[in-house]
Amino acid sequence: MSAAGGAADGLAMNDAPVTIHPVQTRAELDRFIDLPWSLYERGHPQYAPPLRMVVRDLLDPANPFYREADRALFVAKQGTRVVGRIAAIENRAHNAYHHDRTGFYGFFECVDSAVVAEALFEAAGGWLRARGLTSMRGPVNPSMNHECGLLVQGFRWPAMLMTPWTPRHYVTLHEQAGFTGVKDLLAYFLPMSDPRFALPPAFVEHANRARNAAGLTFRALDFSNTAEEAERCRQLYVAAWERNWGFVPPSREEFLHLATSLKPLLIRDFAFMAEVAGEPAGFLILLPDFNHLFRRIGTGKLFPTGWLQLLWGKRRLRSGRIVLLGVAPRFRTRSILELFAHELYERGRQYGAVGAEGSWILEDNHLMTKPLEALGAKVYRRWRLYERAL
Repeated sequence: MSAAGGAADGLAMNDAPVTIHPVQTRAELDRFIDLPWSLYERGHPQYAPPLRMVVRDLLDPANPFYREADRALFVAKQGTRVVGRIAAIENRAHNAYHHDRTGFYGFFECVDSAVVAEALFEAAGGWLRARGLTSMRGPVNPSMNHECGLLVQGFRWPAMLMTPWTPRHYVTLHEQAGFTGVKDLLAYFLPMSDPRFALPPAFVEHANRARNAAGLTFRALDFSNTAEEAERCRQLYVAAWERNWGFVPPSREEFLHLATSLKPLLIRDFAFMAEVAGEPAGFLILLPDFNHLFRRIGTGKLFPTGWLQLLWGKRRLRSGRIVLLGVAPRFRTRSILELFAHELYERGRQYGAVGAEGSWILEDNHLMTKPLEALGAKVYRRWRLYERAL
């Protein structure tokens, strides 16, 4: 098989006209969700099929995200075959926060055909334009607090949990359709099991000195009261990221929904908060890379046996991804980022971890990139957000 859904399957070379269909029924939603299994079924070992229930939740109008957003779903067909999909997203919370009229698109999947891709972009763009929006940016699934971007570097590495792996031709399809890149998102990798990699002695000394001077302690996140702990984390997250490009503060309900969904995936040692004199100063959540197990399940379904593979496999996972990190601005002068890195590294070595990915990080977020590069961590994957005028 060539590029996903390419000529080898006869999809991109189909002479049938391309037709666009809005998703309105449950059966049509099922076909929208199912499409990646036909596009990635062979020749893409780096791709990890998501859990269908997770995708359905991200598209569900009952998800708290959609209290300040709307979406429309479209599929492209050639004959009777579904050959592409896209979601058009109006994120009112983004536009209120950034004072602009940006529209978004996401959940983009497409055969290697410029005709199909342009038909999808036009369908999404038309829906956004009708709402008075002036540009379309993406892909976001469904926002920058979730999976986002097209992979432009690091295609040979398997996708980690909650990050997209997209084939190379998606970039070509976007550029042919007049999209331009507006921001790159970076992934760094810390190879904990590599004997050649170790924290620089000066870094360790600096971290220990900063810990003693600050009176900082770490504690495990306490989800015996999920709502209260999630709100503490949300406040730190918003304070840390509110000035970053494209950031939109998640609502209390949206963040609690996310925390509740992540809770079963947590390993206690890798979900912790820093406190200074009892005051929350920052938090970090690293999740095991469940994509290893999702690839084994293959179908994206937990029943009848998928949940057993997750249950049995969780403790054997030895790599992970930092999915949430928030440090209160007033504590950043205490080298708290270095302290978090040191704490995570030591816990990972004791756990027998192979490595950890830090992602995604804005390319110009030097408060994050410089400490990671000082550790010797390297950018090994890069995603790009695209935009075009409506």
